[in-house]
Amino acid sequence: MSPTFRALHNPNYRRYALGSLVSNTGTWMQRIAQDWLVLRLTDGSGAALGITTGLQFLPVLLLSPYAGVIADRFPKRRLLQLTQLTMALASLVLGVLAVSGVAEVWQVYVIAFLFGIGSAFDAPARQSFVSEMVGPDDLANAVGLNSATFNVARIVGPAVAGLMIGALGGGASATGWVILINALSYGAVIWQLQHMDTDLLRTPKPVARTPGMLLEGVRYIRSQPKMMMILVMVFFAGTFGMNFQITSALMATEVFGKGAGEYGILGSAMAVGSLTGALLAARRVRIRLRLVAGAALGFGAAEILAGLMPTYVTFALMTPLIGVFTLTMLNSANATMQLESAPALRGRVMALYMTIVMGGTPIGAPIIGWVGQQFGARWTLLGGGMLTILGVVIAVALFARPSRDEADSEPEPVTFQAA
Repeated sequence: MSPTFRALHNPNYRRYALGSLVSNTGTWMQRIAQDWLVLRLTDGSGAALGITTGLQFLPVLLLSPYAGVIADRFPKRRLLQLTQLTMALASLVLGVLAVSGVAEVWQVYVIAFLFGIGSAFDAPARQSFVSEMVGPDDLANAVGLNSATFNVARIVGPAVAGLMIGALGGGASATGWVILINALSYGAVIWQLQHMDTDLLRTPKPVARTPGMLLEGVRYIRSQPKMMMILVMVFFAGTFGMNFQITSALMATEVFGKGAGEYGILGSAMAVGSLTGALLAARRVRIRLRLVAGAALGFGAAEILAGLMPTYVTFALMTPLIGVFTLTMLNSANATMQLESAPALRGRVMALYMTIVMGGTPIGAPIIGWVGQQFGARWTLLGGGMLTILGVVIAVALFARPSRDEADSEPEPVTFQAA
């Protein structure tokens, strides 16, 4: 089997990848539909779009650390089935409201928040469950393939959603049918989790409940300079740079005067680059810190360039490059965090990682939405790119090299390695 796809020799992982592809396609369809629904209900308000995105990711900020404790204490396979069912129900309610023509923006806010609660408990369990399906030698490959399936869905989902919304009239009720399809897609993940061969899973013994479990995870990460360096970089990128739902929507509608179809194409174009980055990441066996930092710098620079593009076509051509850098940065960071963490703490480590990557969105999304409304859509990209680059500089200054005491006690100091 090709080195790019070597993790697929594992039957459990094959089932997982197929179910995830179906579910992720539905998720991306809903993201486009939900954003378009908000724009239709609010006459194109960028601030309302930012609030919706912020509310959807707010539970990640509030609950993910606790969700990591839950992921270490309970069987992840069963926990994932429960979280998938929760998100399916939230999508079902929103879809019915939109189709029936009674949806109001406050209802979208509430359901986005409830959907985010399911996502908050799903993310650390899903991230750490990968290491139970495959061994350490295939972990980096599996993480890369996860991103590849995610981005195949990201190519297909937005395009299908945009075409469906346009074909059904482009109104609020049209978005509801797209959201209902997503509600059904969660059944694929629930099915594949139910039919896994449990004898092939590397399931660690659940951790008993003890006082201070969350603080134990925090202290553990603080003692790891490599992890801390990664967390600082992804915080700046995730909070200020990775607000693609807002930036693409505002650029498409306000700067270039386009509709739902062209907006969906932007998401698919970015996903082409993301898929390329994911497949390249799947071929790597060893992850270096220089790769994470270099990809973060490239991501920031690509966002700045995209914000300066004069036409819709040139802007669309820049989005795949943003996708390559984004996935290279996130895949490398994700694999490093999992490989460096102790199995008994992996759920908490990945929960705190996801809190940093996604939990900054409730802070950044409203700010970016406000910036777009006050100063223009281009500044959502220019500002996000500049702040991402600043984050890399800060991370390198604080954590690229250990202190003298750490250097004396650690046989392999945390430094940049040659690519």
